Amino acid sequence: MGFSFVTEIPSPDVIRERFPLAPELAARKKERDEEIKKIITGESDKLLVIVGPCSADNEEAVVDYVSRLVKVQEKTKDRLVIVPRVYTNKPRTTGEGYMGMIHQPDPEKKPDMLEGILAIRHMHMRVLQETGFSTADEMLYPENLRYLSDIMSYIAVGARSVENQFHRLVASGCDVPVGLKNPTSGDLTVMLNSVVAAQVPHDFIFRGWEVQCPGNPLSHTILRGAVNKHGQTIPNYHYEDLRLLYELYMKRNLKNPACIVDTNHSNSGKQYMEQIRIAKEVLHSRRHSDDIKNLVKGLMIESYIE
Repeated sequence: MGFSFVTEIPSPDVIRERFPLAPELAARKKERDEEIKKIITGESDKLLVIVGPCSADNEEAVVDYVSRLVKVQEKTKDRLVIVPRVYTNKPRTTGEGYMGMIHQPDPEKKPDMLEGILAIRHMHMRVLQETGFSTADEMLYPENLRYLSDIMSYIAVGARSVENQFHRLVASGCDVPVGLKNPTSGDLTVMLNSVVAAQVPHDFIFRGWEVQCPGNPLSHTILRGAVNKHGQTIPNYHYEDLRLLYELYMKRNLKNPACIVDTNHSNSGKQYMEQIRIAKEVLHSRRHSDDIKNLVKGLMIESYIE
């Protein structure tokens, strides 16, 4: 085999025992979970805003950024629930480039996965402790979920992972909202199939155990735009796109129909300043249609310190 076994990684239980979440922080996370759940289920009409850097590559900068969100949340608490993006692993289109803090806690040094796991747990915990915000992260590696699952309040499954059966199965066992993005092809049927899979029970092998998962009624869709066969971006945040997704949802027996619009990626053509205009257009569509308002529960925005 072409594998070199470098370091044996302790199990999530061992890491969580070594670096436990304080009871008061666990209670705060539970409060946040309930707030976010009410948005996905429609019990709350607040807008969910998942916002933060593309990659959480530096703990001090991330904590500084999230600390600034506290003031924004206080000003908008009657209308918004803010969840900071603390994305610690990055899918790469070609498999090359920086793959996130979990791989390289220090981008200037070689990969060290054990140190990466410790670093990302410390950063997520510090954000919660210093700001009161529980976090969002991408589930790139499902087997790593439990290193952070006691801290996170929102999980995203990316466009390159959404068709993967293992991601779908693990999503069915999460007890927080899981947003499943449309694939890079833009096929909404694939995305909705993933939501179906995440909402129903499953038996499968996970970290050396046969496990049973009950299904996650809080799993939902994320529209992030698409790329055609010529490599051109195709947005899917316009009124007609949201209307189409609503109609597709209505044809399926899915719990808690919900969508988050990702204002970056192929929706913005990776022109980050376009996110402001896109967010305004989505909010206009929500005002124009009660169906779209009931479906679109929030926005995902990439933002960082200049």
